[in-house]
Amino acid sequence: MHKSLPDKTKQFFFVLIKLSIVVGAFYFIYHKLLNNDSLNFNQFWRFLNDTKLFSVKNSLFLVGLSVLNWFFEITKWRYLVSKARTLSFLEATAQSLGSLTASLFTPNRIGEYGAKAIYYLKPLRKRILLINLISNMMQMGITVILGSIGFLFYYKTYEININYFKLSRGLLILIALVTLVSIGITQSKYKIKGFSLIKIYDFTYNLGIKYLTIGLLLSLVRYVIFSFQFYFILSLFNVPLHYWDAMIIITTLYLLASIIPSITIFDVLIKGSVAIYLFSLADITALPILSCVLLMWLLNFALPSIVGSYFVLNFNLPKTKN
Repeated sequence: MHKSLPDKTKQFFFVLIKLSIVVGAFYFIYHKLLNNDSLNFNQFWRFLNDTKLFSVKNSLFLVGLSVLNWFFEITKWRYLVSKARTLSFLEATAQSLGSLTASLFTPNRIGEYGAKAIYYLKPLRKRILLINLISNMMQMGITVILGSIGFLFYYKTYEININYFKLSRGLLILIALVTLVSIGITQSKYKIKGFSLIKIYDFTYNLGIKYLTIGLLLSLVRYVIFSFQFYFILSLFNVPLHYWDAMIIITTLYLLASIIPSITIFDVLIKGSVAIYLFSLADITALPILSCVLLMWLLNFALPSIVGSYFVLNFNLPKTKN
């Protein structure tokens, strides 16, 4: 049916899809700013003005950290995808930011997989999907490792009421899940993002230690940048926490927020709820925490997705000669 359509009709629908993605992304950003259930926009704006966040020095530094964050994400993607195809930095930028825009309102940014794969011809798309999965697993791995360390310090530092019955029940569920996953590894039918665990393991193993190590290091650099950015914003909001104390909470926050399934546009709400609880035990009020979470989302998701809309509008399907 697709092949029977006239070329002009195909082009019209293609342009319509790209416009829909961009308009949808802008609408969600607008909705999150002006219809935020957890933080009123006028209150947020007054708070930013009162803390003089919009000074030239602060603004340039914060945007610079966001640019640096995405620079390393783009560099990581360019390096990881080199196993399938050599990309220029501009091509890697278009794929990274364009896929961000396209996946902004999809659950757990799952739309990123299809958005990146569509930049390549069909013979390469499965490999690109696997590389993107490995890239996200690397970032998740860094988040889990550092977050687990942070959580241990958080547990020792603050008094947390733990229901040991629910905890033991959760551990039993976890053990059962690990057992099922272990069985699933031996079964090719068990899949993640459409790929069997055996295939993912073999593909990852064949990439080599050097390749994986560099990918993990780039993921670590990204983590250090955006976690420091979080701390820097807190310091601008006059939150009375030393760097070490703040990082204990921040790493715990990213750990807990990363394991909760969500649509990216609701990431602010989820992170905000978790952050309020975590920082409340350090006697920090909700307003600066919610403002920090929202500002982090604007700097690292909304702003790059606006830039990415340019690449979405200028996207063309790959040609055979490429």
